[in-house]
Amino acid sequence: MLVCPQCQFENPNTNKFCQKCGTSLSHKNCSQCQSQVALNAQNCPNCGAEAGTVWLAIISTEGGKPATATSAPIASPTPSGAETSPLAASQAPGSFVIGSDPQPILATDAGIDEWESEIPINDIEENEIFPPSSFPDPATESTSTPTVPEAVPEPVNSINPTPETASAETAEVPPLNPLQQAADPMPEDDSEASTLVLSSEYLDPQQRYKLLKSLPQIQAGTAETVVKVLDCQPFQMSPLAALVRSGDAVQTSLPAAPPAPTSDTLPITPTLADLAVPVPAQPYLALQTQFDLNLPAIHDAWQQNGQTVVLLEDRSDLPLLLAEWGNDDILPLQLLHWLYEMTELWAALEPWHCQRSLLEVTNLRVNEDRNLCLQRLYCEKSEVSLPLSDLGDLWQMLFSQSQRTQLGSITQLLVDCKEGVIQTVEELRGRLVAIAEEMEISSAPVPVDADDDDEDMPTVVLPMQLVNLQSAGATDVGRQRAHNEDCYGIVTNISTIESPLGRAVRARCLYILCDGMGGHAGGEVASAQAVETLRQYFQTHWQDQLPNEATIREAVLLANQAIFDVNQKEVRSGSGRMGTTLVLVLVQDNQVAVAHVGDSRLYRLSRRQGLRQVTVDHEVGQREIKRGIDPETAYSRPDAYQLTQALGPRDEDFVHPDVQFLELNEDTLLILASDGLTDNDLLETHGSTHLQPLLSHEASLEQGVSELINLANQYNGHDNITAILIRALVQPSKREL
Repeated sequence: MLVCPQCQFENPNTNKFCQKCGTSLSHKNCSQCQSQVALNAQNCPNCGAEAGTVWLAIISTEGGKPATATSAPIASPTPSGAETSPLAASQAPGSFVIGSDPQPILATDAGIDEWESEIPINDIEENEIFPPSSFPDPATESTSTPTVPEAVPEPVNSINPTPETASAETAEVPPLNPLQQAADPMPEDDSEASTLVLSSEYLDPQQRYKLLKSLPQIQAGTAETVVKVLDCQPFQMSPLAALVRSGDAVQTSLPAAPPAPTSDTLPITPTLADLAVPVPAQPYLALQTQFDLNLPAIHDAWQQNGQTVVLLEDRSDLPLLLAEWGNDDILPLQLLHWLYEMTELWAALEPWHCQRSLLEVTNLRVNEDRNLCLQRLYCEKSEVSLPLSDLGDLWQMLFSQSQRTQLGSITQLLVDCKEGVIQTVEELRGRLVAIAEEMEISSAPVPVDADDDDEDMPTVVLPMQLVNLQSAGATDVGRQRAHNEDCYGIVTNISTIESPLGRAVRARCLYILCDGMGGHAGGEVASAQAVETLRQYFQTHWQDQLPNEATIREAVLLANQAIFDVNQKEVRSGSGRMGTTLVLVLVQDNQVAVAHVGDSRLYRLSRRQGLRQVTVDHEVGQREIKRGIDPETAYSRPDAYQLTQALGPRDEDFVHPDVQFLELNEDTLLILASDGLTDNDLLETHGSTHLQPLLSHEASLEQGVSELINLANQYNGHDNITAILIRALVQPSKREL
């Protein structure tokens, strides 16, 4: 299936234009000049801008990692009757769309939402990636001390033969699975097997991944090679994505560590190995959910001719952690945060025998949001876990190389870690948390004398009280849908108090907006189920105080479980699994709590701050921006608007609602909206005409909602439209003056 980059609608492979929006599926548009660019082009022929979808290919031989390495369970193979594909040609099941109607694609959080990546081309040399051979062998050395390499060795490249070289006998043998392809048999003659000669400009026999640099003659037996390839079919789901998504129909959880074998040495549930996912690709898939910011996205992987190929997001353009460590603008608390991230990764990588990935200094990068990023994973040749002292050696080197001063408590921590006093990751984390608390106390601001008349005094924010609260909501099917899968709920409890000190309002109000997916009798059921579950929960769990973050998360997860249970009970699978987005607002006087999952949004409008988007969509494009990709590139991906989270399709391990708290210190209009209203920057474009007037207490919110829906039908109309408006008027609290 071809996934439209504009509207995410699934089209047959034979389509040249999207059946829904008419977008061309035979070429791309340049992000700079909007010229048409061929799918297999690396640069725009008009302006020369980078326009290709480029991946980093790591090619390893069978000796790169023991064949007996453990694997993590995932899902069962494709159920009977499901569409399958013999690798890369016809692409097994189409993108995982929740809903029979055209809907946003729900990308699973197990690393499956990366498949159509538009990663910018980085003009780097292949030797920026360091082979595992740069590490000491644990079989010969008891510890591994990280060092900064003085020179980078030039890697030896390896390549696969062309499809024309496959023998007729081999071509008749069907592939073992979508990832193990019929390819050339290895020469039986040792003299012929000694070298592999480059005879193709593609990495794979299907000629999807084009090499970006010519390669010299390759010596067989090379442990590993790193090259860059251009994806000539960026709108096609990768074979690895199709394979793993086919398993999602049966099992929806993916553990972060390999399972222990049963007594008969067979796993209880199908594993990544059962699905023939190559061993080097398995930790990326298993850990992607928990460490999506730390680990590179995996796009594809396969095996042939005794070699394994893994295609990864290229992170070589990110700055080195070592360089950032020496930056005087980096606060000590940020350094501690990086150390804490390393401890979490250390524990997660241990079952996969990839801890060495944290010990190579050049493998440690930092994105623009100051998250620690691994450029790739290195697997140890031995399955013996590395000691924590190795991590302590790395930390000591970081401080010594950067000339950063450190607290005495950090110095003692490094000594204890080096000498084995700290033996568990849990103890190490506890020490880091204690040091962070020590830093926060020592850096706390000194109170300023209230009688000081210095003009540079910071602005004093007066306590505010709520004096008026109104709300209105409405939903509309739109101009193209046959039924409405949106649902909303409003529960208000407002009382007015009059006294000699003035008029005050006490409010306890609940606002819920859900955009369902899953087709008729699916999406609308899910959205209604979520609204009712949340309404009942807060009816009994919200008393005198605004619920805290833990309580709100519990409510969201309960709504997710209610929908998930229906999916399981009715044995729904694939696009038949119903789900919904969620934006939730709780108002208690002038305090506001917000929770959201998916791409339904909350906006906040005030005269002083203007219109601001409060929530950040759970979609691939936003996740790429968090990883350091510029917005224009992130949203040039075909799957940029693909959801990474929703309520219902997966269990609670894959739902991570964002929860935040706001304070109303000025007159404010809150806008809850489904994507039928927010698409194409509709609110940002028409905010001055359709939102700004609603700040006045004389304006009708009911009429305002109606006009917003009419506006959405005029400019969008392709989806259901739902809006809730909340107007809060406040004034300084006289009791505090």
